[in-house]
Amino acid sequence: MTSRSRPPQSRPGRSGAALALRGRSGLPWLTIVAVLVILGLVVAVFTYIYSKQRARSAAAAAEAAAAEVLKPWQPSPTNMDPSIAIPGIYVGQTVNDGTTITFPNYRAALHVTSAQRVAYDRFPPVGGPHDAEWAACNGVVYPSAVRDENMVHTLEHGAVWIAYNPATLAPGDLDTLKALVVGKTYLSLSPYPTLDQPIALQAWGHQLKLSSAADPRVRQFITALQANRYITPEPNGSCDQPDFLTRLPPFDPAPRGSDAIPLSGAGLVGATAEMGAPGR
Repeated sequence: MTSRSRPPQSRPGRSGAALALRGRSGLPWLTIVAVLVILGLVVAVFTYIYSKQRARSAAAAAEAAAAEVLKPWQPSPTNMDPSIAIPGIYVGQTVNDGTTITFPNYRAALHVTSAQRVAYDRFPPVGGPHDAEWAACNGVVYPSAVRDENMVHTLEHGAVWIAYNPATLAPGDLDTLKALVVGKTYLSLSPYPTLDQPIALQAWGHQLKLSSAADPRVRQFITALQANRYITPEPNGSCDQPDFLTRLPPFDPAPRGSDAIPLSGAGLVGATAEMGAPGR
């Protein structure tokens, strides 16, 4: 018989073992990618937190620097009305008894009805008879002009009222003013269409008219007069008026007639009670 030559036999499993070996000795790409992703996330989170902390630190430093600059404008027993040193400010006639400053040309605690108007001597007004109901002055930004008589009552409680003329206010200044007011009690902001300057700040017996919200005198005025217990007729008076925005008394730009209540309050009886929101 003729012998047949056998074909060489392959060694089973050799190629598979070689592949497995190469797989084990190769780089673990999935693990590397996962680690890189995790590291990237860690770096991103760290960078975000660090940047936020730096921003907060910078803001705190800026606030501290601003507070330091405004220290001379903070009222004290030895300097009850620092605002008198602000260039261009109007301050009514004053009487200082050593504990408080009163303004005889702007009588307090005299109330008119919602149908009566007062013959104020300045516009926006800075004091005198006013509506028994005060406007909200707890950091509110009014969308439209508010009746003078209600706003004056907020000044009696110690608020600073910032008014602006929408037609002449510089672009961006409204945002600046809002940032000063929102969230802070004894402050309010409202448009005043007949204002002869872009901005006017009012406190009881005080007024400052300006052309720019960036003017440093804005913060000086607020620091000196916001809730200043030495010049406020009713220290710690309420600024809360929950639903006042939903029922704004209309602003009336017409000149006061002969039937307006005089600034002296002649004919009025001293107020015995004040009006909060209806039902309060």
